[in-house]
Amino acid sequence: MMFNGWCNFGQWGVYGWIGLVANLVLWIGLILLAVWIVRKLFANTRSIATGASLGNAREILDQRYARGEITRELYEQMKADIR
Repeated sequence: MMFNGWCNFGQWGVYGWIGLVANLVLWIGLILLAVWIVRKLFANTRSIATGASLGNAREILDQRYARGEITRELYEQMKADIR
């Protein structure tokens, strides 16, 4: 008897160890899933706070000008506002 039967397969059996490992895998998986969900939910707020959306705004503005949706004067004014 080692550690009051903890390592004795006669007491727990093989399913005891498999159950222990499966339980650990389940909990680790749930924690990783929760972390992934939180990161996905708050990814947009982090990019806005760091100014990562500034490049996107310029690209959108360039595309709108290229499609002819806005005039050159409005394009120049909006480009100045972005900076």
